[in-house]
Amino acid sequence: MQHILQEILLYLIAAVITVPISQRLGFGSVLGYLAAGVVIGPLMGFVGSEAEDLRHYAEFGVVLMLFLIGLELEPETLWEMRRKLLGLGGLQVLATLSAIALFCQALGLAWNEALAVGMILSLSSTAIVMQTLNEKRLNRTEGGRSSFSVLLFQDIAALPFLAIMPLLAIGAVSSGHGDAHGAGEALEMSGWMRAGLVAGAIILVVLAGRYLSGPFFGFLKMARLHEINIAATLMFILAIAVVMGYLGLSPALGTFLAGVVLANSPYRHQIESDIAPFKGLLLGLFFITVGASMNLGLFINDPLRMLALTLALMAFKFLILFVIALIFKIEGRDRVLFTLSLAQAGEFGFFLASFAAQSGVIGVELADEVLLVVSLSMFLTPALFILHDNLIRRITEGPRKPDDEIDEQGVVIIAGMGRFGQIVNRMLMGLGHKTVVLDSHSETIERMRRFGIKGFYGEVHRPALLEAAGLANARAIVISIDDPDLAVQVTRYVKMNHPQVEIIARARDRHHVYALYAAGADESVREIFDSGVRAGKYALSALGYSSDEVERVAQAFFDYDRHMLAELAELWDPKIPLDRNTAYIEKSREQHATIEAVLRGQLAENAEKTVRNAEKIRARDAIRARAEESEVEVDDEPFVAPPLAVEQAAEKKATSRTVH
Repeated sequence: MQHILQEILLYLIAAVITVPISQRLGFGSVLGYLAAGVVIGPLMGFVGSEAEDLRHYAEFGVVLMLFLIGLELEPETLWEMRRKLLGLGGLQVLATLSAIALFCQALGLAWNEALAVGMILSLSSTAIVMQTLNEKRLNRTEGGRSSFSVLLFQDIAALPFLAIMPLLAIGAVSSGHGDAHGAGEALEMSGWMRAGLVAGAIILVVLAGRYLSGPFFGFLKMARLHEINIAATLMFILAIAVVMGYLGLSPALGTFLAGVVLANSPYRHQIESDIAPFKGLLLGLFFITVGASMNLGLFINDPLRMLALTLALMAFKFLILFVIALIFKIEGRDRVLFTLSLAQAGEFGFFLASFAAQSGVIGVELADEVLLVVSLSMFLTPALFILHDNLIRRITEGPRKPDDEIDEQGVVIIAGMGRFGQIVNRMLMGLGHKTVVLDSHSETIERMRRFGIKGFYGEVHRPALLEAAGLANARAIVISIDDPDLAVQVTRYVKMNHPQVEIIARARDRHHVYALYAAGADESVREIFDSGVRAGKYALSALGYSSDEVERVAQAFFDYDRHMLAELAELWDPKIPLDRNTAYIEKSREQHATIEAVLRGQLAENAEKTVRNAEKIRARDAIRARAEESEVEVDDEPFVAPPLAVEQAAEKKATSRTVH
C-alpha cells in the first residue's frame, strides 16, 4: 500500500511541476506531461516497467474523452460528417498504410512485416490531438472537425487491424489480445457471430441511451447524493467499454456512440461536469506513462537513425494529409491545422506493436524500434502545434500592401477600428462630426467600406501616416490599437510633436494606464472598466439597493477610482515590479480602506437625504391640509416647503377660527 501511495505522489509531483512550466512557455500541457514521464522514468529511474502496466489503466482517459466528445455531437451532426468520416478517414488510413509499408519493404523488411508496421504507424494520437485542439479552442474549426473525422475512422479501423494481424504471423500465434484502450480479451467466435453481436451491442447502446437514461437518472435522484450520480455515470461508461472490448471493438468508439446518443438528453450537462475531472486526470496520467515508457537506451545507442525514422514517418504523413486536404478542398489555416495535427503515430500503436510481436508477425527488436518511433512522434507533436501557430500568424499577417492614400481630413482621428474604435466613430458620426479612420488590417477596412464607412489602411504607428491623416489640424486623436506598446509609442509621438491635440487612449489595464499617462495621454480609458462598473450596478440592484443608491455608489466609485489612478501613477516606476514597489503597495492599501469608507458614506448620506425628504413631505402634507381649510393655494413642487407668507396666512386663519 505504501509503495502505491509513493508512486501516486511521484506522478502528481512530476505533473504539478512540469505542466505549469510547459504552459507558461507556450508548449501546452501535453508536452509537460510527456516531459514529466521522461524525467521520472528513463532519466532518473524512479519508475520502471510498472509505468507500462499503469498506462493500460490510464488509457481509460481516452475512453472518457471520446464519450465527452460524443456528448457535444448530436446524431444529426454525426450523420452530416459521414462524407468526411469515410472519405477523409478512409483515404488517410489506406494511403498512409500503403506508403509506410512500401518504405519498410525498401528498407529490407518482409511484406508481412512491412504491412504490420504500416498498420501500427498509420494511426494518429486521438488523446494528444483532441486534448490540444480543445486547449487551443480549435476543435470547432473546419480543420479541427476534419482531424476529428480522421481520428474517429481510425478507431473504427481498429477492428479489421486486430483481425488481420494474426493472419500475417510467420511464427507461433498467440491467441490473447486486447484492445488499444485497455479492453479485455476478445471472445473467440466466428465472423458472422461476431458481426451479429456487434450490431446487437450497438443497437442496445442506442436504445438504452434513448429510452432508459431518463428513468435511470430519475431513479438516482432518490439518493440525493452527487457522488452516486458520478458513480452511475462511470458505471454506464465502463459497462459499454467492457462489452465493446469483449467483442473486439474499441471501447472508445463504443462510448463515443453512447455520448452521441445522450447528446440530446436533459442530463447531458450534468454528465459532462461529473466526468470532466476524471478525464483530465487520467489523460494526464496516460501522457506521463508514455514518457516514462520510452526506451531511451535504444535511442542513445543510435539517435540519428531513430530520429531519421521518426521524422520520415511524420514527413510521410504530412505529405499524404496535405494531398488529401487539396482533394477535399480544405483551405488556408484549416489545411495547415489538418496536416500538422495528425502527423504522428498514436497510442493504439503501443498495443498493436506488442500484439504483433506476440503474434510472431514482427520480431521483438523491431517492435521495440517501432514503439520508440511512436513515442518520439507523440513527443514531437506539441512542436507541430507551435509550428502551426507560427504559420497561422504569418498567414494572417500576409504580405504587407502599401498604405492607402489619404484624401480626407477630419476633426478627430481614430487609430484602430476594432469594437472600441467603432463605438467612438459611430457616436461622433451620429452628431455629424468628420472623422478619419485608420487601421492596420486591410480586411477590417474592406468590411467597413461595405457598410458605407470610409477608412484607410496603414500602419497606424507610423508618423507619416498620422501626418497624412491631418494630425496637425485635428482636435483629438483616439488611440484604440491592440498592441499596448504601439499605443504608448503613438501617444508619445503625438504629445511631443502636436501637444495641442487631445489624446484619448484605450488602455488594457491600469498598468497600461500608467504607461500612457507617462507618455502624455490626456484621457486613458480601460477597456473593461466601464462594463465592470455597469455589471456592479446590476449586482447592487439584485441585492435590493434602490436605483438612487446604486447610481450614487457607482458614480462615487467611478470618480474615486480615477482619483486613485492619478495618485498611483505618480508612484509607478516601470523599472520596479508592482509587487516590489513599497510606496505603491502602501498607497494602494490606503486607498482600498478609503474607498470602502467613501462608498459606505454615500449610502449613509443617501439614507439621511431620504429621511429629510420624508420629513419635508410630511410637513408639506400637513400645511396643505391646513391651507385647504383656509382656501390658500400651496406650491405642489416636491420636496420644497411652501412660501412663508402662505404658511403665516394659514396659521392666522386657523387661529382666528379657534378664537371664534
